[in-house]
Amino acid sequence: MEQSTPWEFSDDRGRLAVAGERPYRIVAYIQAGATLWDHGIRPVGLFGSAHDGAAPDPAKSGELPLTEIPYLGAGHALHPDAVLAAEPDLVVAVTYDGEQVYGLAQKAAEELEAHVPLATVAVGPGRSLAEVRERFAALAGSLGRGEPLGAARELDAAEDALRQAAGGAVRPRVLALSPAGPQRVHLARPGSWPELRALTEHGVGLLEPAAAGAGLNWSTVGWADAAAMDPDIVLMDVRINAARPEQLRTDEHWRAIEARARLLPWNPEAPCSRRAHTRFFRLVAETVREAAAQA
Repeated sequence: MEQSTPWEFSDDRGRLAVAGERPYRIVAYIQAGATLWDHGIRPVGLFGSAHDGAAPDPAKSGELPLTEIPYLGAGHALHPDAVLAAEPDLVVAVTYDGEQVYGLAQKAAEELEAHVPLATVAVGPGRSLAEVRERFAALAGSLGRGEPLGAARELDAAEDALRQAAGGAVRPRVLALSPAGPQRVHLARPGSWPELRALTEHGVGLLEPAAAGAGLNWSTVGWADAAAMDPDIVLMDVRINAARPEQLRTDEHWRAIEARARLLPWNPEAPCSRRAHTRFFRLVAETVREAAAQA
């Protein structure tokens, strides 16, 4: 007979999640669930954040089979009882500040943690993309699963291709943003996003918004300010809470950006796996090569 052994994982809030045996039934924040899926772990339930609605955001879901995994709610509509009804052995979420459980109100997180182990992985400014990836890999490993063989080799090749594309004589100007609507846009501060810092480290020319403004991750401005940065490539937030291009075309400055720049889908909450990062780096490398060739 197999003998169960205690399980524990030290999460990124500095807390130790403990169970009498290795957890099997996992409820996860959708980004974390998509990451675990890439490691061969199938969640029994998913939840969103206050930015999400009554249905899961496809942009955050990676390769999750959303029609097969229950979505338990998001924001104020997510009640701890709904999570506990899924009978999880473990809840997995992310944290941006090393303290708060993202996607759960503090009271809800405390209530859940009184009944079931809760583990977070930090995905905020204090972590490199590789560190975020390895922390999820460590969690998946503790659960007995891992990424497919060859995933590391494919990521290395994608990073090499990105460095080669970014290292040419012409260096396209890249702006990452999240449209708020026809009047305002959130410009990403590259240093606050692990995936954007990774692009910069590989030689991609990320544009830095003006230092003015209180936002740690974003600088919120009008479209005229964004157009004045003259980007060749726009990494455009595709999450459900971001405005779509067709909603922006009443603004002449957005129309100027759209006419000049290549628009590249960007998910600030993409899965944190080698597979997902490989896809992202390949897409950026291809777009940088094309933009440089036509400059």
